Formats: sequence, C-alpha cells, structure tokens
Amino acid sequence: MTKSYKKLVQEGEFVAEVAVDLIETPDGWSPYLSMEDANKLDQVRAALRRQDWQTAAKFGRVFRLTPVS
Repeated sequence: MTKSYKKLVQEGEFVAEVAVDLIETPDGWSPYLSMEDANKLDQVRAALRRQDWQTAAKFGRVFRLTPVS
C-alpha cells in the first residue's frame, strides 16, 4: 500500500516541497521510500545546494525562508 506525502527538503535558507509515496507494509520496516523517491530527494537537495532553482522546481515548489524578528 502506498500513501502520498509531501516531504520538505531544506538546504540553508531554501526549502523544496516534494511529493513522494510512502510504502507501507505489514512488517516492521514501514513506511519507507522507493529508491526512485529517495534519489529524487537527493537530486533536489543537490540542486538547492547549487542554487539551481530550475532543477529543484522540476520536482516541487521552492521557497526561501526568511526569519521573523
């Protein structure tokens, strides 16, 4: 069984909201991500680190965090 989930990936002052599927099984290791979703999160994190907004935006919405004083 899979469940849709939005994962937030933060790198510095930037955050990407990425849709992934959590896989739930009756054993003790669930929920977990598929290898494709785990690689997608790694690609988004690397794109945010390089400040490559176009690549990061292909996977989800990108935000800049601003502190509230």
